[in-house]
Amino acid sequence: MALRRHRKDESTDATEERGPAPAESDEELDGPFDIDDFDDPSVATLARLDLGSVLIPMPEAGQVQVEVGENGVPTAVWVVTPNGRFTIAAYAAPKSAGLWREVASELADSLRKDVPTVSIVDGPWGREVIGAGGQGNVVVRFIGVDGYRWMIRCVVNGPQDRIDALVDQARNALADTVVRRGDTPMPVRTPLQVQLPEPMAAQLRAAAEQAAAQQAAARQQSGQQQPNPQQPNPQQSNPQQSNPQPGADPQQPQAQPAARRSTPGSAMQQLRTITGG
Repeated sequence: MALRRHRKDESTDATEERGPAPAESDEELDGPFDIDDFDDPSVATLARLDLGSVLIPMPEAGQVQVEVGENGVPTAVWVVTPNGRFTIAAYAAPKSAGLWREVASELADSLRKDVPTVSIVDGPWGREVIGAGGQGNVVVRFIGVDGYRWMIRCVVNGPQDRIDALVDQARNALADTVVRRGDTPMPVRTPLQVQLPEPMAAQLRAAAEQAAAQQAAARQQSGQQQPNPQQPNPQQSNPQQSNPQPGADPQQPQAQPAARRSTPGSAMQQLRTITGG
């Protein structure tokens, strides 16, 4: 598939003065890609999960896990594999490269507060930040790519004994990811909006409604079981004994995709703070 690197700030007049460049249309580009790299943007949606701002290829046996905030808005979409999970997100950036280098340094400083071992290594796109030795022997790896008016960061999270295979899966996905930046001016580091495909969004809404109904039923049942203070419960052997506490809220039913609440203070939350999300 032929791709062409487009730049929206290049004027038509300037292109005409330079004349055509036939070889450019046959140029094979290294990803991640911009949606404008495609002569036909609809081609970018083929075999990729369309999340609005990013289009991500799914690895074999990969599943989707969505993190939602307290307001129910998706905050992260994770690709879960047998080796662990990774997430790819895009942020507004300057036209010139260099934002990821700043973010990588900030991430390393933040990670040093939480994990024993933090290192910065060179990867295919530049710096990668690795945090290891934390709880559960889980490794977190941050991979970033500077693009044209956008920056991608990929968070890789998995056990030590499977992290190499997981990183390979994440890099392969990242190399074929497409960014849909849009023309709207945004402050640097603003996260580009995640928009779930409608079938996926409908499943999450159904799961949320079912969970709310189960919680309401549990509260109603708990209220019916409480004795009337003016009519002691004849089955209660000790009138001074406190009423039994209602059980914990039922767990949210599993759905495809699975939804999780964001955990304050987690590495993911720290990353959102650093990158402006």
